[in-house]
Amino acid sequence: MFKKRFSKIISGNKESGLVIVTVILFAILAISSGGFLSYFNIANILKNVSLWVIIALAQALVLVIGGMNLSIGGMGALTAATVGYFMEVLHMPGIIAVIAALAVGVAAGFFNGIVIVKTKLNAFIVTLATLFIFTGLVMGLTKGLPFTEIPVSFTLIGQGTTLRIPNIFLLTVVILIFVYILFRFSLIGRRILATGSNLDAAEFSGVNTDMIVLFSHIFSGIIAAIGGILYVSRFGVAQPSIGNSWLIMSFAIAIVGGTALSGGDLSILGLLLGGIIILLIKSGLILLHVDPFWEQTFLGVLILIAVGIDRMRGILAARGKIS
Repeated sequence: MFKKRFSKIISGNKESGLVIVTVILFAILAISSGGFLSYFNIANILKNVSLWVIIALAQALVLVIGGMNLSIGGMGALTAATVGYFMEVLHMPGIIAVIAALAVGVAAGFFNGIVIVKTKLNAFIVTLATLFIFTGLVMGLTKGLPFTEIPVSFTLIGQGTTLRIPNIFLLTVVILIFVYILFRFSLIGRRILATGSNLDAAEFSGVNTDMIVLFSHIFSGIIAAIGGILYVSRFGVAQPSIGNSWLIMSFAIAIVGGTALSGGDLSILGLLLGGIIILLIKSGLILLHVDPFWEQTFLGVLILIAVGIDRMRGILAARGKIS
């Protein structure tokens, strides 16, 4: 009896479980802290969630094809440095800096993808190497120093609000809706999912899997670039070290949000809920006065639990217990 109930819990709707966890955490924090429900705190949580969800989306776009992108942080730092360099050193307007940063994101994603496609090397090895390449470019461009002369107008997206809703959150929702529509209704979205589910079967069905892998990495680069741009807009500075914490958070949110490590499955709502859960847990650790140096240990344990649940789902699916 217990085994059947456990299997039902594990194999149940992922988003429903995440909603329940989110509501429970939210209620606990609201009861535990009088200032948790203040507008300032909720707005701050939404701003931080938005940034981390974008970073997780960049990772999920590669996880969905059965790969991984270890260079996420390097991409974000490189695009942020590009924004800072164009505005502080070249004195270019913000729109030109954004276009340049997006172009860098496309180029970085294309480089990852083309190397993987042409050499057939594992994405882990390729993106580990490009992480060092992108990080080296950042250090060369910035000399290890931040770009701080960011115009106030450039921070309107990251710090401003519309009808008291943070602009960065509204933009993130728009991006998530676009990606949902892409995967739900477009041909290329279905081909990405098919490639991630079974690459050989997708090839036999006439899908150009090499182009799909390349597209996914380029798309990941674009989203990572948006993350770098939003980071500069959010904090008003282009730090060369901004990507240092991106890797673990991108995996944590994507995996907790239900993105399958084996590929072929991506939940947009799950990503948003996963980001909220991680941020609520981080807030809870602060309320409990847990030493922040232990935070990454906790996130590592959380990732292991999420990976275990994902593995359990795969086992149950293989046995025909999940439709």
